[in-house]
Amino acid sequence: MHQNTLFEQEETKPDEVFRPLADRMRPQTLEEYAGQKQLVQKGSLLWKMIQNDQIPSMIFWGPPGVGKTTLARIIAHQTKANFIDFSAVQSGIKEIKAVMKQAELDRKAGKKTIVFVDEIHRFNKAQQDAFLPYVEKGSIILIGATTENPSFEVNSALLSRCRTFVLQSLEREDLKQLIYHALSSQQGFGQMHIDIREEDIDKIAAFSNGDARFCLNTLEMVIINSPSDVDGVHVSQDIIKQCLQKRSLLYDKQGEEHYNIISALHKSVRNSDVQAAIYWLARMLEAGEDPLYVARRLVRMASEDIGMADSRALEICIAAYNAAHYLGMPECNVHLTHAVVYLCLAPKSNALEVAYNAAKEDARKTLEQPVPLHIRNAPTKLMKDLGYGENYEYSHDYAYHMTDMQCLPDSLVGREYYQPSDQGSEQKVKKRMEQINAIKANYHRLRRMKKS
Repeated sequence: MHQNTLFEQEETKPDEVFRPLADRMRPQTLEEYAGQKQLVQKGSLLWKMIQNDQIPSMIFWGPPGVGKTTLARIIAHQTKANFIDFSAVQSGIKEIKAVMKQAELDRKAGKKTIVFVDEIHRFNKAQQDAFLPYVEKGSIILIGATTENPSFEVNSALLSRCRTFVLQSLEREDLKQLIYHALSSQQGFGQMHIDIREEDIDKIAAFSNGDARFCLNTLEMVIINSPSDVDGVHVSQDIIKQCLQKRSLLYDKQGEEHYNIISALHKSVRNSDVQAAIYWLARMLEAGEDPLYVARRLVRMASEDIGMADSRALEICIAAYNAAHYLGMPECNVHLTHAVVYLCLAPKSNALEVAYNAAKEDARKTLEQPVPLHIRNAPTKLMKDLGYGENYEYSHDYAYHMTDMQCLPDSLVGREYYQPSDQGSEQKVKKRMEQINAIKANYHRLRRMKKS
């Protein structure tokens, strides 16, 4: 038995045709659901939970238009529990407590209650706290949907009692299939003849940037505003241009231009070209690129191209990534610009990347090399009897807190992977490494200076 929910109200509306296309085309079953194969494919954990009506409290986290609310509605149609729809924008503490009281009575009567909260990140701490004891007792099963990182926006106590499912932006092919379905379905434009080119469908899908709702809304706008006659609706290039007002990245089907532009940003940063780097950053963000994708690439650049020459670069980029999580676009554009400019101006060194790549090659060639006995852990008597940990030199027992104890496998003794440059802070790193090498060269003197 369902309680009176928004879902059921919508199903009984007589003015179906006036509902937005995205709402009319909303899937009712997992089989109709587009994208998120990693979550909803047959046999997956979430699929089994829904099929078996064994729904735990959970959070759906992902960008707009990727199916968070739709998954909740599918659960609403398939569960035997009471299903209550909350809006974080419209509901207050009073409404929450009233529903929780009824849910507790239903629990004692053997009935489950699922509470769906859209935009749960908009609830303040007090509102989120109001759910906590009822989730903990099992009075309700909470399903929250959010576009924000739940680690930041959902109370840790509440989050720890929920399973988080991450939803990704839809692929272009997923969006194209949605368009084809909308053009052929009776809930969409199946009763009309729509003259639209394959290239136009691809443009709409690319422009939508992984957002199914935006994709269908754009398609509806294109069709409604296109000229029509007795033969049907004829979509023109002029209408497409007007409806796709924001100029998007001109990705081709392989996404080549996407990679061309991120490459241009990376190489501009590497070349310390502030103006070019800001331009390529703007090209990506204004075209609708996911700011977190850009932020992740900046984090990589911080260590790949700067590294120990300015370790603050990594901190700045992590902070910019977190800011992008907190704020999203367009507010986070200035934080990403902050990180880009810092990277451009920082001294450059690729010594860390060179070091890892050299070590990687050796590691792959010497997988059979054993760990030297004296630096192995010896938690059992048998291991000690076999020589594990024997003659280990505890660095803190020696002057300067180091010895020249061998830590590499025998075949790699003397190998040098990390060789600091003369850029920025790596000058100090280089001097410190030279100092360490000099100290270790006097190993026998260190033995005599060993603390008693």
